[in-house]
Amino acid sequence: MSAIPIQAKEVKSTCCYCGVGCGVLIQTEQGRITGVRGDPDHPANFGRLCTKGSTLHLSTRPEARLLYPELRRNRTDVRQRASWDESLDYVAERFAAIIREHGPDAVAFYISGQLLTEDYYVFNKLAKGLIGTNNVDTNSRLCMSSAVSGYKATLGADAPPACYEDIDHAACLFIAGSNTAYAHPILYRRIEDAKAKNPEMKIIVVDPRLTDTAQSADLHLAILPGTDVALFNGMLHVMLWEGLLDMAYINAHTEGFEALKNTVREYTPKMVADICGIKEADIITASKWFGAGPTLSMYCQGLNQSTSGTDKNAALINLHLATGQIGKPGAGPFSLTGQPNAMGGREVGGMANLLSGHRDLANPEHRAEVAKLWGIESVPEQPGKTAVEIFKAIGDGSIKAVWIACTNPAQSMPDLSSVLAALDKAELVVLQEAFQGTETTSYADVILPASSWGEKEGTVTNSERRITHLNPAVTPPVEARHDWEIATDFALRLGRLLDTTKDAAKLFPYTRPEHIFNEHRETTRGRDLDITGISYGLLDESGPQLWPFPEGSDTGVKRLYTDGIFQKENGKAQFVNTIYKSTAEKTDARHPLHLTTGRLRDQWHGMSRTGTVAQLFNHAEEPIISMNLGDMKRRSIEAGSLVKVSNKRGSLILRAQPSDEMMPAQTFIPMHWGSQFMNCLGSNALMPSAFDKTSKQPELKHAAIKIEKVELPWQMMVMRVCHDLHLLQNIRTLLKHFDYASCGLYGRGDGMVILRASHNVTPDDGIIQQLDEMLGMTEGMPMLNYNDSKRGISKRILVENKQVTGVRLIGEILAAEWLREVMTQGEFTEQLHLWALAPLSTPPTGNGSRGKIICNCVDVAENTIVDNIARGADLITLKNKLKCGTECGSCVPELNRLIKLHAPAISKFND
Repeated sequence: MSAIPIQAKEVKSTCCYCGVGCGVLIQTEQGRITGVRGDPDHPANFGRLCTKGSTLHLSTRPEARLLYPELRRNRTDVRQRASWDESLDYVAERFAAIIREHGPDAVAFYISGQLLTEDYYVFNKLAKGLIGTNNVDTNSRLCMSSAVSGYKATLGADAPPACYEDIDHAACLFIAGSNTAYAHPILYRRIEDAKAKNPEMKIIVVDPRLTDTAQSADLHLAILPGTDVALFNGMLHVMLWEGLLDMAYINAHTEGFEALKNTVREYTPKMVADICGIKEADIITASKWFGAGPTLSMYCQGLNQSTSGTDKNAALINLHLATGQIGKPGAGPFSLTGQPNAMGGREVGGMANLLSGHRDLANPEHRAEVAKLWGIESVPEQPGKTAVEIFKAIGDGSIKAVWIACTNPAQSMPDLSSVLAALDKAELVVLQEAFQGTETTSYADVILPASSWGEKEGTVTNSERRITHLNPAVTPPVEARHDWEIATDFALRLGRLLDTTKDAAKLFPYTRPEHIFNEHRETTRGRDLDITGISYGLLDESGPQLWPFPEGSDTGVKRLYTDGIFQKENGKAQFVNTIYKSTAEKTDARHPLHLTTGRLRDQWHGMSRTGTVAQLFNHAEEPIISMNLGDMKRRSIEAGSLVKVSNKRGSLILRAQPSDEMMPAQTFIPMHWGSQFMNCLGSNALMPSAFDKTSKQPELKHAAIKIEKVELPWQMMVMRVCHDLHLLQNIRTLLKHFDYASCGLYGRGDGMVILRASHNVTPDDGIIQQLDEMLGMTEGMPMLNYNDSKRGISKRILVENKQVTGVRLIGEILAAEWLREVMTQGEFTEQLHLWALAPLSTPPTGNGSRGKIICNCVDVAENTIVDNIARGADLITLKNKLKCGTECGSCVPELNRLIKLHAPAISKFND
């Protein structure tokens, strides 16, 4: 009698990447995650997923995970596997000793916008309620704190007033400092749909680069980096002159307009055009379109990651207040959240200047309210240190111990060399993390393995204030534990060691996430984000809900401030008198180029998760610096050349590529690549640690650099089928031995590891031998081997079961792309056999590359698309014939760009 197959189950959750908050259905079999699809009932995405979301199940490979606690008691020791009791007892003893000797502010917690709200709540209470320090901050400081301070300065509360539905009602969409097509792809699908339904809708994009988002706009304002405040003030100037302001709204619902009006009188279109590097006519057009409304503005890191981030946010909100474009369908300032639960972290006060329920630490009444809610005498009033300040304090010794959870500051912080020096100096570094091999791991004295996506229960809040209840689909692997559970266990141990009257058992009575949520919910009673009407049961029965949702309500609130009453003491919004200031770092003769950074379409943050999925490398295989073609020609840099990118903080060696997205004197490096995927620290090593004085958000978007061409004559290319991620992890250890090296994955399924390396001289034979052993390319293996020592050429082709499973080329790598296609197809051919044993470098005739993968979902490459366009294919034809753009849709903007570039010219004359 045959066994009855176990049916697959589906569990509702959300995607763990950007702040759009897409609903997903996790598919499991026998306790394993086997697939994922978009939740058609979730109002954030209605079933759609981008390339990252649709491959989430592929990121659950067990060899990528941390599975056991690890501990070292001395920096000279190697971390060893330890029990949970041993690890947490050690950390509690060390924290208690440091607190007794140096005070509570000698310890700090640096946590993450990828934690669930319940996790965040426990960490915040642990630091501020039990230990008595406000040194708890988050990587949300790096992405959303200027949006927070901009909202609070103008509207009085950290509350985005619009919702996703407003995209459908907008007559003008104003996108500033956001490549939405890449950073928030599913939201961009909604923009595409709205534009298709209403072709008269105007889309304005403000961005120094001609991004995919900008290329689809009706008007692209390619301002110089950092000049946003000048642009927004200039637009307000035009609106004044054109009579586009809503003076009745200004008089009834705002204050501070007269001071701002006097300031913006100076910001004439001519002056602003000179500052921003754009046309006067375009400033006037943008002002008229915005003023006519209804206008919805959407903005992200281009505004936030700046020493003027608060003013940039406020200056844009000023435009909404001045035109009455707020609290109406299709109108309002809408910040796009960078992380899946940065909003939830702000709700529980999980930052150095905040308290639970959108309370301010500086407010004595708010501190008293939280102390009462927590049942303690007081909350510390001394301001806590924010992200940049925490690592500076570790460096100067005033912070002795730091607990890092679910984030990777050794890759993501600015001025990385100083951050790494600080981590190296710290007396104790605790890392609570789910994934192996992050840059921060090597600095950790204690590793605490945490649960991850698909394993956790709790809540998250997306960009539109919508709360979703996540249900676990599987249990955490081996000894990994939930984040809130780890923090609670530690709090109980620490409480027994501290000289305090606080009862840790009463402060942390939690046995499941719902207990934490219910306590958090009570802290919001009567506040702007009141969620006393929400429960896990309601979210499970009725689906995700918008806040505020006070007790007794039937539903949440779509739009805030519809009554014109704001969260200020007098109920009136406040115009902020914004004045343009340049970037923290200016270009000069020594560093003449602007460097900007941002996201790739298919990667996420420091790639600890996406870097384990081969398919997500297909669109961008290695780190590059994008340059203006004219700048490259002046420096004799060809496409694909290696260049040294440097300033006073550090240097990188990268491959340069021309890009029509780049204006003269501007360059771009993706933010994702760090020392786990290349032999240098990544773009953040070049970024200044200067930050906005109000939000304390660092200027991660801009630095001044110089670029020099580098000649590295020795070259190597390695490709190996990757059935186990340990191969990738092992190869990473060799990157430091080459002047240039990058490694990653490629293909589909398990894919292959790809290593590219260049060096000034021939590397030590021992390094190549070590690499060959890792690759399994040693004596006795079924391998074609060609060596020409005089020419410095070596070719090794590994063939197993008539399949090409490995390639290692040294000296000449001209055939690398062809060989990659051979490996992708798998089958060994006689043509390959002849090439491998001959003194040939170029691929056989007729064996060119497919080009880069444009559509990751169905594996369609650029050359195939271009060939079809040249034969007359439009977007509909491409979708019907090749199926590209028919799954997640993330490639549609790039398909449209290729159509514009390669569509055959239509003759003006007809026979």
